[in-house]
Formats: sequence, structure tokens, C-alpha cells
Amino acid sequence: MSSENRLRQRIALEAARIMAEEGIDEHGLAKKKAAARMGVAEHRNLPRREEIEAALVEHHRLFGAADQSRRVARLRKLALEAMRFLAEFSPVLVGGAWNGSAGRFSPIRLHLFAHTPEEVMLKLMDARIPFEEKSHSLPREMDLPGDQPALHFRVDDTQVELLLFPDAWKGRSLPKKGGQAVGGNLKELRKLMEAESLLNHRHQEG
Repeated sequence: MSSENRLRQRIALEAARIMAEEGIDEHGLAKKKAAARMGVAEHRNLPRREEIEAALVEHHRLFGAADQSRRVARLRKLALEAMRFLAEFSPVLVGGAWNGSAGRFSPIRLHLFAHTPEEVMLKLMDARIPFEEKSHSLPREMDLPGDQPALHFRVDDTQVELLLFPDAWKGRSLPKKGGQAVGGNLKELRKLMEAESLLNHRHQEG
């Protein structure tokens, strides 16, 4: 491995540690902090998001795999409940709760599709769920102008982030990384949870 690649790997590992232990959920911010702490803040060849996610999964495996498994299972259960409640907006789960990299401070992040943000706001208000209006930036491959609206609320100690997209995007495939979609709908989440439950049951029997 070249010295350049070793440095990228070290930055990815430190970014993963920061995300897992310091409550930072943004990959970009975590890798900038990691690079700064290592004295290479101006380094241009920083690790990609998927490299940090892989390092984060490895960090959880090495430092508390049992806790990590329970944490992800809990987040997915809460996400399932939220997705059922918001089913009319075709929710898609993304982020750490979906890919298994969630840390202690990770939110539940859902993509929703509505004609207007007000539709989702009314749904939350009718259920007497207090929320904050936010915004979120979009990946380059999504050809939409500027930032898009988002709504944040909390369930116990867990933050739920609803990222709102135009209704015309409903059913549009999520981008893939490494051959796998970066999120899943309600049906796909159920399937994932069933597979995890079956795997855990087999491990217990073994």
C-alpha cells in the first residue's frame, strides 16, 4: 500500500472514531476534523464517504459488537414504526440505521416524497409531534436546485430526520454504491429485519 493510501486509511479510521464517539453524524465534517487533528487539513486526497462507512462498521465490530447490534436493531424498529406512520409519503430509510453503521448518536434518516412540505407538517401536527424545520443538501447525482426542506423531531433519545423530496421523485431508484442501494423502503426494511432475526437465531442455536 502506498503512503498516500495509508494516509487515506488513517484519516478514514480517525473519522470513524470521531463519528462513533463524539456525536458527529456528518461524514464530511468528521473527515475534516480527522485530517486537521492529523496535521493534514489541506490534504486533497481525503477518504470517500463509503471508505469512512466501512471504517465505521469495523470500529463498531472491534469496540462493542454486541452493543452495536442492539443499537441498530432498535433504530430499525423505530424506523419501521415511523415508516408505517408516514407510509403515504413512500418513506425510504437511509444512513446508518439502514447500512448497519449507526453509532450512539446516529439519527433515523428517512427520504419522504410529497407534493408540498406542508403535507408532511400537517401529518406531524395532527399527531401532535413537535418538529423543527431544517434543510438538507443533495448529492450531485440528484438534479434538483439548491437545498431541499427537512423536518427533525425526537423519539425518546433518538432524532428522526425527514428529508423531503418532490412527489415526482417517488419510486425513483436510489443511487448504488458498491452494487448495493444506499437505502430501502418499508418492504425492504422488513425483509432486512427478518433476515437479521433469522441470522441471530441461528447464531444462538449454534
